[in-house]
Amino acid sequence: MSDLNWHKSSFSEAGAANCVELATAPDGIRIRESDEPDAVIHTGPAALRAFIRAAKAGHLDPR
Repeated sequence: MSDLNWHKSSFSEAGAANCVELATAPDGIRIRESDEPDAVIHTGPAALRAFIRAAKAGHLDPR
């Protein structure tokens, strides 16, 4: 996974060690937490868009 170009979330604090990072790969998108770089989730663009839409709409908030 070291050949991927990882990008930190714009919501991450400067210098923070626990940031969400994303990278594009030929077969989809990779997501990881910067303080656990070996734990990587693989998803596709459509699924990531649906997740982001649901999060922004508050559908993932605990009830």
